[in-house]
Amino acid sequence: MTGYDWITLTTDYGLSDGFVAACHGVIARISPATRVIDVTHLVAPGDVPRGAAVLAQAVPHLPPAVHVAVVDPGVGTARRGLAVETPGGLLVGPDNGLLPWAADALGGARLAVELANPAWFATRVSHTFHGRDVFAPVAARLAFGADLADAGIAVDPASLVRLLDPAVDRGDGWVEAEVLTVDRFGNVQLAATAPDLAPLGDRLLVSGVPAERGATFADAPPGGLVVYVDSADRVSVAVNGGRAVVVLAVAPGDVLRLTPA
Repeated sequence: MTGYDWITLTTDYGLSDGFVAACHGVIARISPATRVIDVTHLVAPGDVPRGAAVLAQAVPHLPPAVHVAVVDPGVGTARRGLAVETPGGLLVGPDNGLLPWAADALGGARLAVELANPAWFATRVSHTFHGRDVFAPVAARLAFGADLADAGIAVDPASLVRLLDPAVDRGDGWVEAEVLTVDRFGNVQLAATAPDLAPLGDRLLVSGVPAERGATFADAPPGGLVVYVDSADRVSVAVNGGRAVVVLAVAPGDVLRLTPA
């Protein structure tokens, strides 16, 4: 088996504890030549949809890799651990909806394995730290060139738990779209895409708040709202010099309505 030169890590572990370092250490002990990219460890604790969105938007820009994702409020329960093969790399993590959006972004899941080979895990598996004791060692073995089929039991990729697709509704002169994520700058990313925005014109109302359509933040006056297509090709809302999430008073899962002004 060829293996992979890279492993990536996406978690909600934060940076104030030793959790991330422990995962790095496990990988280094098993596959010392493999390099690791930390996508983020600042997903809000247990926020599976945010982790899924961050991972899906990042993986198309990463090298072929074993992508480990751990946002796992069900750790230690009967939820499955998975390794998923796609045309663009492997995904390893819990079967809680975290992986399928990224699998889609990498060309679709063509093989899935439930992790069931204890020889691939740590000698002692903590009930609360599968990132260190299950997912990191499995990923390291796959990167080193081990055969995915030896990781466990093949399962139907269609059986993977999927999150509901975020809502987008369209009508004559309006679009309603679910808030997908809010980034650290307070920019509000919607589930809508560029074609949804095109018919609405350059002056908009975002749930009643006036906004300009633009390509960058400075296309609105200071303190003004701008609606733009972001780097992930999603419609987003920002404030020039401010935080759109505060102005609009929204959170992921809420719905915004875009209409011509």
